[in-house]
Order: sequence, then C-alpha cells, then structure tokens
Amino acid sequence: MELNERKLKILKAIVKDYIETAEAVGSRTISKKHDLGVSAATIRNEMADLEELGYLVQPHTSAGRVPTEKGYKLYVDSLMSQCELSDEEKCLIEQCVKDNVDHIKDLIHETSKLLSQLTNYTTVAVTKSLVNQSVIKHIQLVEMSDNKILLIVVTDQGDIKNANLVTNVYLEQSKLNLISDNLTRKLAGKSITDLDERLIAFIKYEISEYSALIDELISALNFETSEDDLLVSLSGATNIFSYPEFNDILKAKSFLNMLEKKETIASMVRAKGIQKDNINIIIGSDNDCELAQDCSVVTATYNISNDLVGKISFIGPTRMDYARISSIMNYMSLLFSKK
Repeated sequence: MELNERKLKILKAIVKDYIETAEAVGSRTISKKHDLGVSAATIRNEMADLEELGYLVQPHTSAGRVPTEKGYKLYVDSLMSQCELSDEEKCLIEQCVKDNVDHIKDLIHETSKLLSQLTNYTTVAVTKSLVNQSVIKHIQLVEMSDNKILLIVVTDQGDIKNANLVTNVYLEQSKLNLISDNLTRKLAGKSITDLDERLIAFIKYEISEYSALIDELISALNFETSEDDLLVSLSGATNIFSYPEFNDILKAKSFLNMLEKKETIASMVRAKGIQKDNINIIIGSDNDCELAQDCSVVTATYNISNDLVGKISFIGPTRMDYARISSIMNYMSLLFSKK
C-alpha cells in the first residue's frame, strides 16, 4: 500500500490536532479544519489505510484515530514544519541569554528554567562539572590486562579522572608510557572542552598506529561518559500533571520518581534517537528507561565558539508539540552562535 501525498497530509493534520487536543481525531474534524480538497468519506478511507500501515490506531470502535509511535516518528522525521515564536517569547529568551552569557553554567540552567515556564514541559539542564572545565596537566595509560588499559588524567586543580579503556591490540607498559608522554605534550594546558574535532584528528594523525585507542580515550574524556561529572537541574517537574496522559496518580508518581535519579536522566539525555541538526528526539519505547517509555525526550546540544557548554532536554508525553520545541531550540542555537 502506497504512502502517498494525500495520506501524508492527513497524517500530519491528525498529529497536529491530537497534539493540540489530546482527543481522538475523526474524519469530519479533519475535513472541516483542514482544506485538503477531499470529502470526509475519502479521508475516512485514507485513515483506515494509515491504521493498517501502523501510523494510526483507533482507541475505541466509534472513536477517531490517534497517532502511534510510528506515526509520530514519520511526522518528526519528514512532515514537521517549524513554527514562528512570538516576539514576546523571543525577547524573554534573548534577555535570559544576555543576562547569563558570562556564566556558562548559569546560562544553560537559567535558560532551561525559562523554557519550562514558556512551554509547560519538564526541562532538564545538563552541564559539565568543574572537573571537566579544569586544565589537563598529565595523562597516563596503565596496562591492566591483555586488552584493558587504565586511563588516568590529572588536572591543574589536582583532580584525578580515570576510566577503563578496551583495545584490540596488546600494548606493553613501555609503549603505553611513550603514548602517554606524547598525549601529555599535546594536551597539557588544554581543558577537556578544547578537544574539538580538528585537534582530535591531528592527534590521531600523529599517533596513527593507535588511532582506535585515541577514539576510546577521547570517549572516556568526553562530556557524556560519567554521571558523576555532570551537573543536572530539573525545572517544571510537576508540569506533567497538566497532561491527561498522566492523570493516573501512579503513572505520574513513577514519572516523578524517575526524575529523582541522576543516572537515569543522564542516560535519557545521551540516548540516540531521530537526529535533526543539533536536536535529538527520542519517542516513547525508544527510551532505554522503562519508566520513560510513555514519554518523549527532545534534547539540544549547545556550543559557544565551538566549545560544548551543555544540553537542554524537554520531557513530556509522546503527544509533545515537537514543532514548537524544535523552533525554540533552533532559536537558542541561533542566539548562541552569535556569542
């Protein structure tokens, strides 16, 4: 069965209406609200086809249809249009960025708080701790077993970060000492946020024989690897009660309990979903966390002058207003790019 242009237009209309109303959408509603140039009967037939294809579901025999996860994913990936923010919203966001731009951690967390108020969704702000912002002083690789190496990074603040690396090539300690000295010469005096793609490519070129090891090392140093190195703040946790999907008190309580676990939030923020520019969208059951499988998580990664400063995530029902959230996040990126 072909997913033609008319079916796509009808699916888009149903997703938009359901996001707005949280009520099953019927063919008459689509016919009246959207100028599709076809009768309600034709729309009803197309909706039946979309249901058969797995993009819609009919919750009750006499009810209209609602989008499935598959329907939301197609909408987000191919059908969603950007929406225009109001002048007032733009001014509020601009002022928040301006007030906090000299304090990177505050910039992400304060902006996240504002965005929760503007959208009525729960937001999560994640930034790096001071350990990640410290300057590298020394790097040492230590042989642990045939394929395991211990990475030790000492910073100028006296902090020590360590991680286990796995390599397919056995490296004796004398060779690891040479690599350690080489890496220390190239990275000493740099913060972990300085490890951009060009620098990493240069290091891998210089130590080409062990480029796979460098990938492991960079990953271990990366922003996303350790929950202990993350500063996480939540805003609008109780906003979830505004949505009928969470009227069940046990369901809402499970959601709030999930938000209390830093490691769970960190896992949700770094999971991979539908990627659109700097925005990552995870819908429903694609969440690794079982408690989050009735939710969607939309995360944007923000940089200033090519330095990673943090992430902001929106958490809400799968009936999230993805177009509005994406527009807000893209506007934030535009503001950050000017700093």
